[in-house]
Amino acid sequence: MEGDDGRNRRSAQTISNAITKLQREHYGRGPDNVRTVVGYDHIICFLENTFIPVERTLIDAGENDAVRETRLAFQRAMASRFTDMIERITGRKVRAFLSQVSLTPDISVEVFVLEAGAAGAAPEGVA
Repeated sequence: MEGDDGRNRRSAQTISNAITKLQREHYGRGPDNVRTVVGYDHIICFLENTFIPVERTLIDAGENDAVRETRLAFQRAMASRFTDMIERITGRKVRAFLSQVSLTPDISVEVFVLEAGAAGAAPEGVA
């Protein structure tokens, strides 16, 4: 029988692929690298090299606020798609979705906080 680590690895890969697909479909390109960490009651996705050429041009011109605001607006517009995808893959309800973008380096983070699963809330100190 496969343990939680095996299930978490499969879930992490499935989530990474789904996040990449959503970004590619709705932003025109996906990240070059995605790493997903599945915890007891949270999922964190690290996305690297996500900016499209027009965003890179704006960053090079010092228009960081414009790029950051556009990215955050995109995340707000996509929030239900992201949370629906996580709920479908995990079978658990998403309590909160948080998103942040760093311009230099080009790294974004998507955080999903999940409702307690069948085993209940995470014990203190458990990842």
